[in-house]
Amino acid sequence: MGDNMKMNERKKKVLLAIVQDYIQTAEPVGSRTISKKYNLKVSSATIRNEMADLEEMGLIEQPHTSAGRIPSYLGYRYYVDCLMEKEPLLRDELERIEWELTKKIKQMEEVIQQASRLLSDMTKYTSLMDRPNLSHKGHKAIKHVQLIPVQPTQALVVVVTETGAVINRVLPISESVTADDLSRISQVLNNKLLGQSMETVQKAVLEEIYADLLRQRNMIDVVLEVLEQAMTADTSQKVYLGGTLNILNQPEFKDVEKIKRILGILDEEKVVHNLLSTSTGADGVSVKIGKENNLAGIDGCSIITATYSVEGEKVGTIGILGPTRMNYAKAVAVVDVISKTLSRVLSDIYKKYT
Repeated sequence: MGDNMKMNERKKKVLLAIVQDYIQTAEPVGSRTISKKYNLKVSSATIRNEMADLEEMGLIEQPHTSAGRIPSYLGYRYYVDCLMEKEPLLRDELERIEWELTKKIKQMEEVIQQASRLLSDMTKYTSLMDRPNLSHKGHKAIKHVQLIPVQPTQALVVVVTETGAVINRVLPISESVTADDLSRISQVLNNKLLGQSMETVQKAVLEEIYADLLRQRNMIDVVLEVLEQAMTADTSQKVYLGGTLNILNQPEFKDVEKIKRILGILDEEKVVHNLLSTSTGADGVSVKIGKENNLAGIDGCSIITATYSVEGEKVGTIGILGPTRMNYAKAVAVVDVISKTLSRVLSDIYKKYT
């Protein structure tokens, strides 16, 4: 693109100044502002000529109500691809990410939710994350089962999977079932079901469970049914959102209809899942700007994504959604560091459970 458009150094500097100033102020940028603030050592007239060329190239445009210019979608694309310098995170920020994703956290689900909160908090945009696809990594294999009495006629079934996910369900029990009975059932189930998924439990194993727990046969049927429902529930589409209302703080989204459209999109789990899965191409951080997202209603937004992995195998995607006028350098750095830290922490948790 650069060669076709004859982007000399001065044009690059003018475009960079317009992008940086507009990101910072949300106000269209004029030649006088560039001349005063960015020390290009050329006259305002020369800057105006360069701006005219940049506008002809489609890299900047003029809003109807202003004499200044703002970056176009192509201008942002050129900036991200060719002009943007990496912005390393501060030591405090790196320490915060490390602390938030490792403090007293033992379950994958918790780490992922915490990463979602961190993303939105550190960028002030809306974070998007999909649930990890861990079925091929024993997501549905049982590590531990515990039955806990909660009322005379109710027990809580807690199942821990080999990846650290915790599933719990309340089930009805007979008043004649004691806490010792529940403890005994838990012990037998743990002995017989450890490392197995409900789909792979052999008939012989079920017969052994029934033989060991003759007195509680009816209750075992109920427990196994609850276990099967809990472990085979379809969670593949689950997504997490963080800082959804951050979008309201952006000056370009004061239009109620725009906000409704964006919030409507964020409310559709499958749509968000598709946005994440189509946004990320190769390894590393992907930036999709405006209409590149191919979804009506968010053409004024950009999405920055990165994949996260468990032991080198991609299991999900994290990202942020904000206005096209976003601080790309900072946002890319945050997404990059959080995705890498998340991958490391999840891999550590996975190793403990396998």
